[in-house]
Formats: sequence, structure tokens, C-alpha cells
Amino acid sequence: QVQLVESGGGLVQPGGSLTLSCAASGIIFRFNNMGWYRQAPGKLRELIAGISISGRTNYADFVKGRFTISRDNAKNTVYLRMSSLQPEDTAVYYCEAATYWGQGTQVTVSS
Repeated sequence: QVQLVESGGGLVQPGGSLTLSCAASGIIFRFNNMGWYRQAPGKLRELIAGISISGRTNYADFVKGRFTISRDNAKNTVYLRMSSLQPEDTAVYYCEAATYWGQGTQVTVSS
């Protein structure tokens, strides 16, 4: 059974930072590309960042320079380091692998 479990969300002030984690089980992690997405209220889910099995990364333009995706194959975990957070970054953040999704973690950016 594939499970993706996100953690690390919360409330942060504008300009602050958070690091999200996604722990995977039930898949051969090192053989899977991983992705982070987000969905704000009333909006479609959108891709934020992806990381390939070789470690190559790609980012949506609106997070370039602020967010960093990384992976630790020994821990079966993918991370999303977020900095310079703004209110428009408020959303539920999801990780994805092999067409499976986690349950999401809420990130709220507010003063």
C-alpha cells in the first residue's frame, strides 16, 4: 500500500520560512520522481516543484528563488524548503509520486 505523508505545515508570518516533508512508503522511493503541488481555496491544484530520480529539479516561475525541493533516498523523504513566504502562498500543499497523493498539509501565511 502506497502512502505519502506530508508534515511541516502551519501558520507563518509574511517573509517567514517553513520546511515541508513528505515521507513515502509502499514505493521504491529512489526509482520515483517526486513532486510538490498546492491548492488554494477556489483554485486548481498547481505544480510547485519536481525532483527526478537523478536529483534534477524544476520549479514553477512563481516560486523560483524562494522554494527548494530536495530528497533523501535513505529516508524515503522529499522536502520543500520555503522562504520569503507571502499570503498568496497560503494553500494546502501536497506531495505526489507515481500518481499517488498525500493527504496534504496546510500552510497559512498571515500576520
